[in-house]
Amino acid sequence: MKAYGYGSHRMGHERGFGSRWRRPIEERRRLYRARDGMFLGVCKGLARQFDLSVGLLRAIVVVLFLITGIWPVGLLYLIAAMVMKMEPVVPIHNTDEQEFYDSYSTSRTGALERIKRKFESLDRRLRRMEDVVTSRDFQWERRMRS
Repeated sequence: MKAYGYGSHRMGHERGFGSRWRRPIEERRRLYRARDGMFLGVCKGLARQFDLSVGLLRAIVVVLFLITGIWPVGLLYLIAAMVMKMEPVVPIHNTDEQEFYDSYSTSRTGALERIKRKFESLDRRLRRMEDVVTSRDFQWERRMRS
């Protein structure tokens, strides 16, 4: 049985507060800063995560910014921008891609080491294939078949 989620109209539920919990696990988004946000993408990322209107959330932040003064809300906004990861450039479709993106965004050297190991493995396979194709036995077999 598939769990109903984002955009479903089962039992009269419309998109809104709490709809992110009705999404299937593989469709749930993580909290990211939006790449196409106005200033650092924090408000748009929060709005996407909690299914809120971006304009409403920005208005709330601006009002809080004006009421409480520059430092409390401005400092929290900058801290949120530093803590939140950037949204992936390419949409993530499975758990392997999510795992790779998470490892890359937290430890670039670890992800680069993983890519290097994969490249070296492919390089070794290619060398073995070249050894087989360039061997005398392979050439002899090829001549005999033609």
